[in-house]
Amino acid sequence: MAQPAPYKITPIFDQDSLPAAIRNEHRTKEGVWGLLRVLEGEVRLIFNDDPSPLYVTPASPGVIHPARTHHVEVIGPMKMQVEFYHGHPIDG
Repeated sequence: MAQPAPYKITPIFDQDSLPAAIRNEHRTKEGVWGLLRVLEGEVRLIFNDDPSPLYVTPASPGVIHPARTHHVEVIGPMKMQVEFYHGHPIDG
């Protein structure tokens, strides 16, 4: 089955342009899923309820569940964007 289409996609951010709103704790609304896609480099996706960071790379996007508090840490040069979905962003 094909991956669903996002209803919104952020601009592409790099290590300098990534907004403070993404670097600081935040969450999606109820019913809204996020998919963090790294286009170049690597970032850490950190969830408040899990002490282990998720390393997000071009080969391994990060799924963000609805209303789950998280933030992104830049660990070097990178390019990333976030896609938003009304259901789980990855089928299968």
